[in-house]
Amino acid sequence: LDTIPADAPPYEGVDEAPPISPPPPSPPTPQAPPVGPNGKWRPGAALLAVAVLAGGAAGGVVGRITDDGAPAAVTTTAGTGAGTGSLAKLSNIQQLLARIEPAVVSVRTQAYQSGRFGPSQGAGSGTILTPDGEVLTNAHVVEGARTIEVFLNGEENGRPADLIGMNVAEDVALVKIRNASGLPTAELGKSGDLRVGDSVVAIGNALNLGATATVTEGIVSALNREIQAPGVDLDGLIQTDAAINPGNSGGPLVDAQGRVIGVDTAVAGDAQNIGFALAIDDVKPIVESLRAGKGTTSTVAGQQAFLGVTLEDAPGGAGVAQVVNGSPADDAGLQAGDVITKVDGTTVSSSAEAVNAIRTNKVGDTVTVTWTRDGRTMTGRAKLAAQ
Repeated sequence: LDTIPADAPPYEGVDEAPPISPPPPSPPTPQAPPVGPNGKWRPGAALLAVAVLAGGAAGGVVGRITDDGAPAAVTTTAGTGAGTGSLAKLSNIQQLLARIEPAVVSVRTQAYQSGRFGPSQGAGSGTILTPDGEVLTNAHVVEGARTIEVFLNGEENGRPADLIGMNVAEDVALVKIRNASGLPTAELGKSGDLRVGDSVVAIGNALNLGATATVTEGIVSALNREIQAPGVDLDGLIQTDAAINPGNSGGPLVDAQGRVIGVDTAVAGDAQNIGFALAIDDVKPIVESLRAGKGTTSTVAGQQAFLGVTLEDAPGGAGVAQVVNGSPADDAGLQAGDVITKVDGTTVSSSAEAVNAIRTNKVGDTVTVTWTRDGRTMTGRAKLAAQ
């Protein structure tokens, strides 16, 4: 799911009982991120491929990873829904797919990557909600993206899309395909009708394998799960044993009638067949709020605030590894080898903190940057451009 930075976040599990036998090793796959250590949860699965400036590529996981010393609390309460049924025959799954699969999309992003890297590329999933191209996905799939592309089922070429808004705390995002009309849409079900044991199917861009979605079947293993970890607090989750893999983040979990009852979001990194989806009943009001303009819109395709530096961690701040010619940083006087210590008066102690400080601003804002060079402290003002 990620992945959780195109990438998703893991959580520490509380159950420390060792498995009866170790799971078999996964076959090597260039796009598959490593499993999180020590029972971590990996919320969302977005794939990340980072192009190094020196050439070559590497696979990795993007997202918030909890500290080993801070186990998450996972709790549950009983569900009392009416149930949504079971899949008795394989033909039922094929009928289900005929209803839902055309509305399942792949979401691919490019984002600014701090450090000695070029653009990072992420891959997640989504569900088309409206004929004019509204797509539901996870916030961690598109967070930080400067470009977003949506690939319809079976299409080799992506369609540009823009972020309508996202709720990072609830891990929900809504994007819109540009100039779209007449697209197939999904039917949203009622997660409140679910009962443990109901059949479900997960559909999405698992491992970013191709133009068609990957389909996995399972049941509702538990309801109203809650995951708490530093920086993450998700509740009301649907637990399922349907296989959820990197790239599934943001894709639909559907019931036996092909209705979307969840958004695939997290997977247990050190367990077997334990995945989580946001309950659609909780997601629906968030979508309406995002449509009303009440979400975060800082990650708009092509419109992320851009300073124009490549950063790396350095003693005392964020080291400038490279400055783009003609960029706001260049105009402000920054040079390779400088160490940024403050942005708008706020002290930064790492490259990540510097990036976050810049991204709190909008395109066109002017920021004051403080840096050190050869023991001297210098200050300049930069008008942020669109990346």
